Amino acid sequence: MNHTHQYIDRATGNVVREHLLANSVVSALYSPALERAPLVTRLASSRYVSRVLGYLNYDNVLSSRATGMLKFLRSSGIALSEFVGNLSEYDTARKIFERQIRYWHCRPMPPEARAVVCPADSRALIGSMEESSGLYLKQKFFSFPELLGDGSPWQRSFEGGDYAVFRLTPEKYHYTHSPVSGRVLDFYSVDGRYYPCNPNAAVQLVTPVSKNRRVVTVFDTDCPNGSVVGRVAMIEVVALMIGQIEQCHSEQRYENPRALERGMFLRAGAPKALFRPGSSTVVLLFQRGRVRFAPDLVANQCRSDIQSRFSLTLGEPLAETDVAVRSLLALPAEEEG
Repeated sequence: MNHTHQYIDRATGNVVREHLLANSVVSALYSPALERAPLVTRLASSRYVSRVLGYLNYDNVLSSRATGMLKFLRSSGIALSEFVGNLSEYDTARKIFERQIRYWHCRPMPPEARAVVCPADSRALIGSMEESSGLYLKQKFFSFPELLGDGSPWQRSFEGGDYAVFRLTPEKYHYTHSPVSGRVLDFYSVDGRYYPCNPNAAVQLVTPVSKNRRVVTVFDTDCPNGSVVGRVAMIEVVALMIGQIEQCHSEQRYENPRALERGMFLRAGAPKALFRPGSSTVVLLFQRGRVRFAPDLVANQCRSDIQSRFSLTLGEPLAETDVAVRSLLALPAEEEG
């Protein structure tokens, strides 16, 4: 089977090949051959194994050797000029993955006052749960309404709405930022597993995003100074080697971080949370007819000139776009011609 996976660089439009972390291991663990060995799969996605792998990759003394660090930095394309503070402080892999960046300089906000922005440096896919929409996709990445948790009172709010899936890879900046300006209506956790976010695992498992442990934040943006795109759900999903999502909202840069509370107002583009090292996923849900996605993201997704594991599995073009946190995702529907 061809395991090549490519994506589109948003800034240049170029096709880029992704070097998948532990691709052969992930493919073996979640292959159809192991369907009759559910114990192996359950063990691989357990909290214990996730923590052990996290330690071996990010905390073990061997992973902090200077030669290994330099090799990783050269191959990953991480821009050291973006880091906050003295570079000498970043002496372990974990510190690099949990880095803070000068986002106010290197991740500018769009000029539109009510722009919905990308919540993370990540690879993005957009879609709709409305079958008549041109962006309708089969529920491969998550099962709605399971994603919001059994019995969630917010399920009806997002029926037939739009969504965006953001896949963080290990070298990415691991803070998430608020995609909208709005007031927190609800905030809760949903228990689950620790499946990886590698595309090969995503296409071999059934709706892995809605089976992993996750944190759900529901915003009301139809409020004073809000983005005016209705209710928005932001689901931050753990993955292999991600055992914790630390909520640490800061109104100004990274100053005075606070845990989220109901009633708190968040400004679009402000830091919201920190994923512990590894790779993970953020899903945004929008109410039906309230947003229009950026045209370049829509066009990129339909490109057929790349090798995508998602395209191969679903039988139609489905290309990810590499996006920057705080870059344009969508605008309120009434602001699109």
